[in-house]
Amino acid sequence: MTGDTITTPHERPVTPSRAARDLGLRRSDLDLAVHLGLIRTVPDEGGGGGRRVTRSELARVRSAEGFPDSLLARVEVVGTAEAARLLDVPAGRFTRLARLGLVVPAKWYLNRYRAVVWLYLAEELSRFAGDEGTAPLLTARRMPEGPRALLDAGVDLRPRNWRGRHRGFLLRQADGPWERAGAFAAFLDPVEIAEAVPDPYERSHLNRFRPGPPVNSAPGSPAAHIAERLMTADDADEVALLRTELTALVREARETRPAPRPMPRQAPVAPRPLAPPPGRPKAPRGLLGRFRRRPATATAP
Repeated sequence: MTGDTITTPHERPVTPSRAARDLGLRRSDLDLAVHLGLIRTVPDEGGGGGRRVTRSELARVRSAEGFPDSLLARVEVVGTAEAARLLDVPAGRFTRLARLGLVVPAKWYLNRYRAVVWLYLAEELSRFAGDEGTAPLLTARRMPEGPRALLDAGVDLRPRNWRGRHRGFLLRQADGPWERAGAFAAFLDPVEIAEAVPDPYERSHLNRFRPGPPVNSAPGSPAAHIAERLMTADDADEVALLRTELTALVREARETRPAPRPMPRQAPVAPRPLAPPPGRPKAPRGLLGRFRRRPATATAP
């Protein structure tokens, strides 16, 4: 017998919260694993733009060697103090290494003073510490002249490097050209988007797929402004790269799935005059018609 496949409740994808419970993980650990591409998700068929985890993906994650410790080790994040301890350097030196872009933040949050706290993957820091090429940066009494000049000039690549990592996550979640275009538009300010996508209907459609910063802050709040600033590219070369990719993806999206546009308005059609009822002769016009419509008068005998 043929027909559509029926999905039972035991086969349907589960929400991220349910997936975290089924895997014995904290929700934050599961979210980071998804961001890093360690756990795959699918669009929520119920709508709303959410994501879910399939039962087969849960089984795959559980069957990995050393689960759950192996997965938890890959999503373990540390702040500056712990990161410096892992590298066996002072906290100030670690901050300078991060500003130079030698280590890449995995996530961030705002503390109670609304200061940005960067978090780093412990696994990546361990690899960095074991790299022989980085040894001079960790053990030398002074930072080499080139990097020191960059730091003196105020370079700080932490926001840009985090944006690059987050963009990779958004692109892994994208299911089509408009979604991929939205992943690049997410890091541009509205002026840059308007210049790259001048058509207002395409721009309006693009905004449906443009994710916001990964924080839950009230719109217009100081925390929301900080998140928006971190999300928006500010280096000229970074902006140029994003605009080039955005233009190419919108062109691709236009060819495969054009943005919706309003239907053209048609001029109203004047009503046609009603035809006389069938079987009734038309009344003649002019004087002859008035003469014929007069009632006949009897003549005297």
